[in-house]
Amino acid sequence: MTSQGEKFGSALAKAIKGTTAKMKEAPVMYITNINDVPKVEGLKRDDGWVDMQVQFLIDKKSAGANHVVGWTVLKPGARHENHRHHNCDEFFIVLKGSGHIYTDHGDKPSKEGDVVYSPRGCWHGFNNTSNEDVVLVWGWMGAGSIDDSGYEVHAESHK
Repeated sequence: MTSQGEKFGSALAKAIKGTTAKMKEAPVMYITNINDVPKVEGLKRDDGWVDMQVQFLIDKKSAGANHVVGWTVLKPGARHENHRHHNCDEFFIVLKGSGHIYTDHGDKPSKEGDVVYSPRGCWHGFNNTSNEDVVLVWGWMGAGSIDDSGYEVHAESHK
C-alpha cells in the first residue's frame, strides 16, 4: 500500500522531471516573410474591420507565441472601428500614410512615424482619411489570437 507521502513524492518527482526536460529544450526561433503570410479572411465589417488588409505575421497558430505581430494596409476610406481588448495591450506604428486615431477623447490626427500604445481596456482605432494607403505594423502583448485578446467593438462605433 502506498502512503500519502509516497504519492506526493512521486507526483513531485514527475513534475520536476517534466519541468527539467522542458528547460533543457532550446527555444526555437520562428522566421517568416511578409510575402508568405496570407491575409486574414472573414474579418467582418460589423465587427469593426472595414476594408482592411490584415496579416498575422507572428501569433499562437504560427509560432506558438502569446502575442501577435501584425501588418495592416488600409486603403483610402478603410478603417478599424473604435474597439478595445480586455486581455492584452496593443501598439501600432504608422509606417506610411496618415489618418485619424480614435481615442477616448475624440479623433486625433496621425501621420507617418507615429507610435501608439493602448493598454488593455483602452478604446482605440484608426481611420484612413487620406488619399493614399496607410501601412501599420502592430502588436498585441498578452494574447496570441483574436479570441484570446478579448476583442470588443464599440457599440457606437463610426459605422
